[in-house]
Amino acid sequence: MTTLADRVREALATVVDPEIRRPITELDMVRSVDVSAETDGAARVRVGVDLTVAGCPLQSTIVRDVTAAVEALDGVAGVDVDLGVMTADQRAALRSRLRGGDGDPVIPFSQPGSLTKVYAIASGKGGVGKSSVTANLAVALAAEGLNVGVVDADIYGFSIPRMLGVDRPPTRVDSMLLPPIAHGVKVVSIGMFVPAGQPVVWRGPMLHRALEQFLADVFWGDLDVLLLDLPPGTGDIAISVAQLLPGSQIVVVTTPQAAAAEVAARAGSIAVQTHQGVVGVVENMSWLEQPDGTRLEVFGSGGGERVARSLGEALGTDVPLLGQVPLDVAVREAGDDGTPAVLAAPDSPGARVLRDVARSLAAHKRGLAGRRLDVSPARP
Repeated sequence: MTTLADRVREALATVVDPEIRRPITELDMVRSVDVSAETDGAARVRVGVDLTVAGCPLQSTIVRDVTAAVEALDGVAGVDVDLGVMTADQRAALRSRLRGGDGDPVIPFSQPGSLTKVYAIASGKGGVGKSSVTANLAVALAAEGLNVGVVDADIYGFSIPRMLGVDRPPTRVDSMLLPPIAHGVKVVSIGMFVPAGQPVVWRGPMLHRALEQFLADVFWGDLDVLLLDLPPGTGDIAISVAQLLPGSQIVVVTTPQAAAAEVAARAGSIAVQTHQGVVGVVENMSWLEQPDGTRLEVFGSGGGERVARSLGEALGTDVPLLGQVPLDVAVREAGDDGTPAVLAAPDSPGARVLRDVARSLAAHKRGLAGRRLDVSPARP
């Protein structure tokens, strides 16, 4: 016969940890379930839950979800949640379970069996809206039902936390970091670790190590798509991405202006030397729509097509123009407010184009670089 305590544990299996995105029962966070003596056919239930760390920033969410799941059961008169904290041994067991072993952290996206599509969002120069494009694509992909992560790899000019409305650092479980989640997207940025207004003054080796830690020390879970917001140009980070993530593919962002397009083409051409694929080009700030319906091409025209054509010739393959994003006040305002336009103003001209670009990335097949093909050479 199934007891009320059994039904409570079944209900708790539906409660998902908001950071790790797995049931709290699977993570061994449920310490105890105590049912008081029934009165008038109902009983009060006390649930003991061990948080991963003291002061867990989302403990109120866990309490709310546990209470709601248990209160919904017949025969429950009330719920008390008794919070505790995992011991060092429990945390060690959790890290081992999540990482699949006790060895040194590895970059999951560089493993041969990884199915995660990794897109490096690149530009030749700053000021073309690369970070805005990244934030909107990430949220649009998440809205399509995909598991999405974003690495703000622009160490010197980080802006992703503001654009996604993230105002807290990752939760540290000893040496493992649990990234904040905003609008369904897991996010990590150096901006989460430095005081407001303080610049990051690092040289190449430190940049490489920071990127490596973002990829290996952060628990990303099973991602469908990982986006990296790269700094402008072809410097240390772009080279490190190619080394650490050989299966990554590049999306180039440019404006229509001829000068910007020439620099963007050079940035995309790094794929020739790093043997990465170029998924396509996004032309941002393409035009400003006037009240009478005409288009004012503030920065000229044709830059995106020129970059796509130039990269296609350099790589010997077709490089499509994925979309032309118009100048749109809604996109700028939404980015400043921390809710990208694809959510805050989904019917705005810019948001519609960005959603289309996201769908094309979702449908794009993952490259074969770094993947095990499971083939054997034929014997003569």
